[in-house]
Formats: sequence, C-alpha cells, structure tokens
Amino acid sequence: MGKLSAEQLRDRVRGQVVTPDDEGYDQARTVHNAMIDKKPAVVVHCANAGDVMAAVDFARENGIDLAVRGGGHSVPGFGTCDGGVVADLSAMRGVRVDPVRRTARAEGGATWGDFNAATHAFGLATTGGIISTTGVGGLTLGGGIGYLARGLGLSCDNLVSADVVTADGRLLVASAQENEDLFWALRGGGGNFGAVTSFEFRLSPVKDVYGGPILFEIDSAATVLRGFRDLIADAPEQLGGFPAFQIAPPLPFIPQDRHGEPFILIVACWSGPVEEGEKALRAFHEFAPVVAEHVGPMPYPALNSAFDGLVPPGLQHYWKANFVTELSDAAIDAHTRHGPLVPAVNSTVHIYPINGACHRVGPDATAFAYRDASFATVIAGMWPDPADNEANTSWVRDYYAATAPHSEEGGYVNFMADDDQSRVKANYKGNYDRLVAAKRAYDPDNLFHLNQNILP
Repeated sequence: MGKLSAEQLRDRVRGQVVTPDDEGYDQARTVHNAMIDKKPAVVVHCANAGDVMAAVDFARENGIDLAVRGGGHSVPGFGTCDGGVVADLSAMRGVRVDPVRRTARAEGGATWGDFNAATHAFGLATTGGIISTTGVGGLTLGGGIGYLARGLGLSCDNLVSADVVTADGRLLVASAQENEDLFWALRGGGGNFGAVTSFEFRLSPVKDVYGGPILFEIDSAATVLRGFRDLIADAPEQLGGFPAFQIAPPLPFIPQDRHGEPFILIVACWSGPVEEGEKALRAFHEFAPVVAEHVGPMPYPALNSAFDGLVPPGLQHYWKANFVTELSDAAIDAHTRHGPLVPAVNSTVHIYPINGACHRVGPDATAFAYRDASFATVIAGMWPDPADNEANTSWVRDYYAATAPHSEEGGYVNFMADDDQSRVKANYKGNYDRLVAAKRAYDPDNLFHLNQNILP
C-alpha cells in the first residue's frame, strides 16, 4: 500500500476500516448509481472529523485517489474510486439546532431527511433538495436548489460556516470571518477544496407548507410551461415548486387506467401562511384541465421526501443539465418534443425556478455564478434495467442536444455527468479564475479531484 498500511489506518481511526478482504466490502463500496462499479483499496466509515483527517492523510501519503462520500447520490459516482480510499461520512449524521440563534449544524454525512427532522421540531427550515435521501454536503457545496430557493435563496446562501479538512490534513473553519476565500469557494465550488465535516446553516420560519403534484394531459405541456414561466417571473417568493415530465406511478390519487402514462405536472410548494395556500395555487389550475392532484397542507419534510420512492438506491443514472436565462417558446417547443418520451417511471425532467432571493445575491458573492439564470433544468435519466442503458442514455443526450441551443453554456454542477468535465469552466463563468486561485491555495496537488474538477 506504500507508506501507510490499512492496519496502521485502523489504529488511527475510531470508525470501521473495510478492505477487499473484509466482510461487508461489497456493501461498503456501493453507491446509489448502479452504473458505477468501482473497487477502492480502503473504505473508512468515518466516525468524526479526526477519522476524515486520517483518511485524507492516508490517501495523500500513499499517492492514491481520494473519494469523499456523503449521501452517496453523486450521479457520476464521485463517492467511490478504483484502488483508492473512500472517506465515507455517512455515519456522521448528527444535526444540532439552536432555535434562539435560528441556526443548525449538520455533520458531513447528514441527509436532508436528517436535517429536516431536526429543524422541523422548531418550526424552522432552510433550502434543501427535492429528495430527502440526498446528502446535505454534496447539495450545498454545488449550490443547493430546492423548494424554498425563491424565498430563502440557495442552500449555500444560507451557509454560515463550515469545518473543512484540507488536502494537508488540517481542519479549518471557513466563514465570513475565517478563511474567507475558502468560504467563498465552498459555496458552489463543489468538493474541490476539502472534505467538509460539518455545515452551519441559517434557518427561517417554515414548518407546514401547502403543495403537492398537479397532473395535466401531456398535450397541454406547452400551455403549462408557458403559464408557469410567465407566472413565476414575479410571483410571491413563498411560491416554489417546478414543472416536470413524469410517467404516472401507481398512486391512488391518479386514475388507475392512467398509470404508466406520461404527464406534464407542476409540483407546487407554498411556504407562506398555510391558509393562503389554496388561493396561491389557484393560478396553476387555470393553465389547463387537471387530470389528478394531491395537494394540501403538509409538514415541509413530507413534501421534501414525497418522491423518495421513485429514486431508490440501485437505479441506472445518466443526467444532463443547463441553466436557462429565458425559457423561450423555442425552448418550450424542444421540451414538448422530448419530454413526453420519458422512458421510465423513475426518469424525469425538472425545470427549477431560481429567481427571487437567488437573484439578490451577486454573481461574484459566492462561487455559484449564474445569478441571472431564471431556471435550472435537469434531464434525469433513471431506470432499473441495465439492458436499457443505451436507449435511455440516448434519450437524455438527444433531449439535451435539443434544449442546449436555447440555454446557457453552463449548468448546475450537481446535475453534471461524468462526461461533462469539459464544461467546468462554463459552469462557473466569471468566477472560474478565482476558484483556480482557491484551489491552488488549499489543494495545489489536486488531491480532491473526484468531482467536477477545477484544475489548480
């Protein structure tokens, strides 16, 4: 193994160290995307920040790859590697809420389900993702788009501080007062700068929301997309949600004879006063005749986990994405050609609005540069059978090729595929050179390169 052995690593860490000779190795190396089948030399189930420091030192001193895994949802499989070390943070899931300061500190392996369960008890929340099993860390480091973004900003806009293990094995605090250049880079720059062992967030009063899915006939797609585009441009910022293409799953609120058919839908989220929710969503119902819906008041964590069942571990994943400044009629035409061809009940296309509070942050205030974009589109190909890989990957690529000319050059790094490395510079626009400077300062040898990589 080089300078350090796995046995020496075991002596240094509190958590479990798993090698190919150990029972449980196959489980330890598995990530959510079943297309990814890699065999690390060592998996460290980190119990604390000291274990993360040891894993980083082990990779650096042995000259092997380092993968950092939080929620394990990385579509390109950046949470694992061949022949290297995986720092698996999934056991570090604690969340501590300070209701007086309205902050919460989440450990690096916490999921949004963990986070929401802790904060909801106090009637507080911050912008999380759309699937509750997603890791807090990966989502936040890439920016953090979710239901509450129009009102509260991105997850990274609500980050107060972070504890970071850097490539030299040190644990640093990054905030507006300490290591400010690192703090700037972490807010959108992905996992390029270190392994974050805890995140401190600002919270806002959000407990119950009014929302859920509203399904329309697929031939109403253009009308629904134009209606949503025009409405959300200046809607109250408590109104969140997104339009989507989706095959109807076998749910009781959908007519049984329509299960398995593609629909255009709006997943709505009103985070203002719950009693105003029905009125707030009324305009959606006027876009086109509603086929089925499941809307009403619910705890915010319930909406944040409503689609978890469609994204279990073990699916095949291939995604593409772009930012969109203007959802033009030409772009909508491309969506209506390709969206109805969604190939599996797990696959979907989401068009997330990122205006409102997201636009009140300057393009160079954080690493997340596309503050003029109105939408972030993701073509999320997900399906269970590897035999469908070629056909379904082609659907994603064809869809992307049709919408890209009507979109920005860059996209949201959390939605990028493993063949998108050539787009990294475009993803950061005018912030790229500053990110390179931060990379040189904190990771000059590019130890943290299993990501949408910013080269030092």
